Amino acid sequence: MDGARQWLTLPGCKRVLAVVHTQVYGQRLRDVLSLLESDLRIQVDFTIAPHAFNAGATRSVPVEHDSLLPWEAALDDRFDLVLAAGSQGVDRLHGPLLRLPHGAGHMKLSRPADDRDPGAPRTVGGLGRRYLVRDGRLVPKALAVAHRDDLDTLRRECPEALPVTEVVGDATRDRIAASMPLRARFRAALGLRGAQKLLLVSSTWGTGSSFNRLDALLPRLLAELPADEYRVAVLVHPNVWSGHGSWQVRSWLSTARRHGIVVVPPELDWRSLLVAADWVIGDHGSVTLYSTLTRAPIILARFPEEDVDPASPGAELARVAPALSPAHALPEQLAYARSVYPATGYARIARRISSEPGRFGPNTRKLMYRLLGLGEPAHEPVLPPLPLPRRLWGGRRSRSSA
Repeated sequence: MDGARQWLTLPGCKRVLAVVHTQVYGQRLRDVLSLLESDLRIQVDFTIAPHAFNAGATRSVPVEHDSLLPWEAALDDRFDLVLAAGSQGVDRLHGPLLRLPHGAGHMKLSRPADDRDPGAPRTVGGLGRRYLVRDGRLVPKALAVAHRDDLDTLRRECPEALPVTEVVGDATRDRIAASMPLRARFRAALGLRGAQKLLLVSSTWGTGSSFNRLDALLPRLLAELPADEYRVAVLVHPNVWSGHGSWQVRSWLSTARRHGIVVVPPELDWRSLLVAADWVIGDHGSVTLYSTLTRAPIILARFPEEDVDPASPGAELARVAPALSPAHALPEQLAYARSVYPATGYARIARRISSEPGRFGPNTRKLMYRLLGLGEPAHEPVLPPLPLPRRLWGGRRSRSSA
């Protein structure tokens, strides 16, 4: 690698390594990397780290596959800053690590199958010692969290990480909030006509997700919702696509697709659909929690209480949002969810996503440049609004090609 650098046009750049484990982690890093754009002092390399859901990782990497730095080569190299939203393998890299969150609210508890001390309680995903410490050594040089409440979790689960932890806010929260004034443009870009209502059905991954019950829900959506009034989009977590394969997910949902339900492609930025949605039917995934930033009423189709941190904003949401009923007509339930919309409660929950609203850009750029030993560029570090989505519906009720 050193021999190749002699041919570079800008050989003296600070080297940043973006470590992508999964598509979700890669999407998180892309928001962060936008804060390094246009700085000729910095060279960013990308690598795919080992992970069970590697299959979808390349969808979120903004370079061609042949431009990726092989994982084994990354292990042999040295970097001025390493960025990662996951923990697997990063302790083997050479360079100061900035660990970033990969979801909202640190809701989910570690899986029962994960290795941990016998008899020890399940830890909060991403903030337990098993995610941050290797062989008695704290791995991150800096740990970025979204909310001050995360400090209390660390104090309980991994107190040795507190001195390196920075509360920076949440990029997805900030970009959704910045895009809400553009909601009408987003809806028009999707192909929604003025009076049509968009129902977004969202599923996280795992055995407790609502994906396990889509076979019961989707036929009801087709049978009970007037086709000329409602548009339905199903948003499936990228880990489901990666774990089972794209063909299999499309096959499982093929009947719904043939009858006009859109299965959102995994590469499409889901946040644009959330901005445009009129209702959200979700579970304990981050998408449902981010829905509190919008005016869309929420209905919970699934909520595995045993898998969620009871102190998290997601657990609070489950105590406030209405639950899907198998015994009542869907139009009635949608109308009910709108009529009892708990604006105050949802606003309180939304505030628990980030204690630095609108400040992710400035806070995170300051942290990265401090770790790099560079002065920040002389311009405001502003995250852009979300890009307009591509068209998913035509003049007639469309059949998804996803």
